[in-house]
Amino acid sequence: MVVAEHHTPIGRLALAATEEALLYCGFFPPDAVRQRLTAGARECLDESGAGPDQLAVMQETRGQLDDFLAGKRRSFSVPLDPSLATPFSKEVVLAVAEHVPYGGTATYGELAAAVHRPGSARAVGKALGANPLCVVLPCHRVVGASGRPTGYAGGVQAKRFLLDLECQG
Repeated sequence: MVVAEHHTPIGRLALAATEEALLYCGFFPPDAVRQRLTAGARECLDESGAGPDQLAVMQETRGQLDDFLAGKRRSFSVPLDPSLATPFSKEVVLAVAEHVPYGGTATYGELAAAVHRPGSARAVGKALGANPLCVVLPCHRVVGASGRPTGYAGGVQAKRFLLDLECQG
């Protein structure tokens, strides 16, 4: 697997890809991502040691992220591997992708109801905080009960940027 860094308008993102799919897209420093992945007995390479298939997934991811953050793309088609997510976190982030369209928002409580766990808004927030595929699986579309952006791995300012971008498009 290859781990690399990608600079974006919302900050520095770490990306990890296998030959088949994107495994990680998030705000942790690349070294922390490497440490987390190697703890799971995965071999991590930088781009100079990567194979052509890994580089292809990485390049496709970078291009799609750049297009998304420039308002030229509304969704991602890069293959995803959500295996770093816990079962509940996976259920929650996939529910966001399925139920909350580009430009829309849902509250943590609404999302808890969508995954058949009414009253579990805090657990949903924690699950979203563990999303290993930030931006690509759009946890930024979930807001507080007041409708305001709250809590995001990249900071509330990054979340606002993403929500504003989607509202313009």
